[in-house]
Amino acid sequence: MQPIINHLVQLQELIIARAQQEAGMPGAQLDQLDESIAALTKELPASVSTQFTRLLQKSPLAIVPVVNGVCTACGMALPISLVHEVHAAERICQCPSCARLLFYRESGARNTRKSPRRTDPPKVGIERFSAESLMIPELKGTDRDSIVAELCQKLEDEGFVDNAQKLVEAALQREAIISTAVENGLAFPHVRCIEGGALTLAMGITPKAVKFDPAGKAVTRIIFFMVIPTAASAFYLKLLSGLSQVFQKEENRTKLLEADTPEKLWKALVKTTRLAIQ
Repeated sequence: MQPIINHLVQLQELIIARAQQEAGMPGAQLDQLDESIAALTKELPASVSTQFTRLLQKSPLAIVPVVNGVCTACGMALPISLVHEVHAAERICQCPSCARLLFYRESGARNTRKSPRRTDPPKVGIERFSAESLMIPELKGTDRDSIVAELCQKLEDEGFVDNAQKLVEAALQREAIISTAVENGLAFPHVRCIEGGALTLAMGITPKAVKFDPAGKAVTRIIFFMVIPTAASAFYLKLLSGLSQVFQKEENRTKLLEADTPEKLWKALVKTTRLAIQ
């Protein structure tokens, strides 16, 4: 049964990648992704395909990882016997609470972002997901892989994740599905299913344009890197869409590109996204 479970996870990643392309680059050519999704769906047993499709109609996620004995979609603590069954992968298991399919995930990077204290003033807009300490106005990396590594290391250095190397590996695996570079010199590399904290965003600017998509022609200067817990997967698409809309405008991109300190870059990001991201 493990091959079918792996197949479902791969299919879901393609479906999410398609949704990300739509949100980040309206009007994008999606034929290749559509063909891959159709081919993978056709290879599934009919009963599994029907169940998977029905779940996707209710939620963006049909299959989710179990972490520390908890369904990462709804947060329910699962019976120990069920956790063992998920790990054994001898059958396809479902969460008793949300009915999503479950799979076991090998350990990876963990989101260690601290929860706000009750005494802290409420945060709004982009401040809910990022911080000045996660801004890099002049990235040292000169290609996709080194830039991703630099942003992941920043997240670890500032105490937002616990293993930058595993985060890099997961991000590059995601890039292998389809590049997250979009129009207007933007890229949105990310890793989903990083549990333990809230959706977190780091951002960097390259001094010179780089070819973030090795197979494409477009070049990139503004890179948003996001760490996404399972439960925030649907909201991530809204955040991606909001950022894409804001930075389609050249004047907003210019404000980011002109910032030469983390403080100025943070202020420019907060100001330009104030109305679009709530």
